[in-house]
Amino acid sequence: MRTAVVTTVHGRGVHLQRQRAGLAAGSARPDLHVVVAMDDPDVHTRLAGAAVPTAVIECAIGAGGLPLARARNIGAAAALADGAQLLIFLDVDCIPAATMVQRYRDVGGTPSHRGALLCGPVAYLPPPGPAGYPATGLDRLSDPHPARPAPRAGAVLPGSDHRLFWSLSFAVTAPTWLVIGGFCEDYSGYGGEDTDFAQAAAARDVPLRWVGGAEAFHQYHLVSDPPVEHVRDIVRNARIFQRRWGWLPMQGWLEKFEARGLITRDADGHPQLSGDESH
Repeated sequence: MRTAVVTTVHGRGVHLQRQRAGLAAGSARPDLHVVVAMDDPDVHTRLAGAAVPTAVIECAIGAGGLPLARARNIGAAAALADGAQLLIFLDVDCIPAATMVQRYRDVGGTPSHRGALLCGPVAYLPPPGPAGYPATGLDRLSDPHPARPAPRAGAVLPGSDHRLFWSLSFAVTAPTWLVIGGFCEDYSGYGGEDTDFAQAAAARDVPLRWVGGAEAFHQYHLVSDPPVEHVRDIVRNARIFQRRWGWLPMQGWLEKFEARGLITRDADGHPQLSGDESH
């Protein structure tokens, strides 16, 4: 099964290098690594040293922030044009386990799973040492996300809650991608587009599968909780999602923003930035 990994990049050059080293060291390598550079002129200097066939696609950033949905769609289109039968989406700050590509490929080729949304577990790494992360043994350093399934290697668990999907690491066959219809490009900036993608999958009766052995290891970087630097994006995207699906995502963040006085709710409960009466 011809396989492409799609990664969107903006200013995470060291993370990209570690990811590509992981892809090159895997038990199976992708046939193509599609790197979608979102106004990232440095990306070409980060591609040497990993024996993985690569295509770099440029994606301009508009006024609304990082176009993550559009960038993933652009990457998928390039992979499909190259003949990919399986698309693996891997965020730039994730290092694949040695078995990740092979497990996604094996499960994606199984008749009972080939029409599903395939999700590998994601585990979180501590800060790297002076020499970076070791080439092996990342599973012993990392902690799995406590709110999502982490099946044992070789197991495939059916999922019943598409709200648990996230886009850090997942795979779909080419026909399933076309059934779902890709990511909704109404979203830009941070938050919401992956929850929307999962709801589109559920609306089209695309089941969810959790794939043991397809682990990805999330590299450490500083984050805010709540992500106040993205409050404008999150409010805008939450309202788009609510119009499309009838309920609000990212409730935990919205509640924390409201407690800090960063947002208010209108008479219908819709979030808006404090002092913004334009909605």
